[in-house]
Amino acid sequence: MIPAAFDPSLPDLPLRFGVVGIVLALTCLLMEGWAVLAHERLWHRALWFIHRSHNRPRAGLFEANDSFALFNAPPAILLLSWGTWGSPGWPTTLAWAIGAGISLYGTAYLLVHDGYVHGRLPLGFLDRFAYMRLLRAAHRVHHADEAAPFGLFYGPWELATRRAALRRRAPSPPRGFE
Repeated sequence: MIPAAFDPSLPDLPLRFGVVGIVLALTCLLMEGWAVLAHERLWHRALWFIHRSHNRPRAGLFEANDSFALFNAPPAILLLSWGTWGSPGWPTTLAWAIGAGISLYGTAYLLVHDGYVHGRLPLGFLDRFAYMRLLRAAHRVHHADEAAPFGLFYGPWELATRRAALRRRAPSPPRGFE
């Protein structure tokens, strides 16, 4: 079935595809921002009793922390459903694009965080990519310190900016002691 957002009878279909691509990409970026905020402000505070399971050795296939995926799934499902079965037009096109962006981010997060970083899926081949190794290292710092970086995909950047700020604040050694 073709989603209503992409009904071939719509006169501006090429424009729609471009807008969908932009909205989908922006949604993925915003989802990482949401993940940083939720991780720092909710998971490590009010919802620590659930998130704590992620910072301990796992017994079994799942951990209580896996339930956080259920927070973002309902809005994505609703938006994708409306974009697929609603009346063709811009509102359904945008709904579909946002729902697809949330879903794409969730899939990437599952594969990279759970699959690669924590080794729950056989994705070791990603070690070939320097950014992926940096991402895993930044996440290990997060687990060791239970502090920043809270982002996954922004993690290496967040860690680098934190380290740079610490270097700027460090006092210079006195002359003659370099």
